[in-house]
Amino acid sequence: MPHKIPESVLVVIHTADLEVLLIERADRPGFWQSVTGSLDRIDEPLLETAARELFEETGIHADGETVRLHDWHLSNVYEIYQTWRHRYAPGVTHNTEHVFSVCVPRDIPITLAPREHLQYAWLPLLEAADRCFSSSNAEAILHLPRHFPCNQP
Repeated sequence: MPHKIPESVLVVIHTADLEVLLIERADRPGFWQSVTGSLDRIDEPLLETAARELFEETGIHADGETVRLHDWHLSNVYEIYQTWRHRYAPGVTHNTEHVFSVCVPRDIPITLAPREHLQYAWLPLLEAADRCFSSSNAEAILHLPRHFPCNQP
């Protein structure tokens, strides 16, 4: 299996009234997060990565019309948890994460990738931030109000 590219996306899914969707990792029960995922290839556009990961992990299709991804033009560099470093090339210790959000109706159907996630929960903003295991994910959720109006028609 090829090494993961140390560049990824974080997609915060929320409603117009700032309920946030979190998903629980299958490989680490109790670890809650927004949608995340690495580039499949070094030249994959970030928006394409965000749309692909959003669909793969939740079944939500960002069609650009009714469901639009919003690029925050914000990147976080963080140290990769030791438990996941084996997925990267030897010596790679940090990842660059690009932040996106998407505003969806609360009743949108969610279809989890069962190999990746166990369950999902819609939570109020502060509760969602508190539940995230990743500090960059929690911070993005807390900054969500700055990225309004809701990007849904």
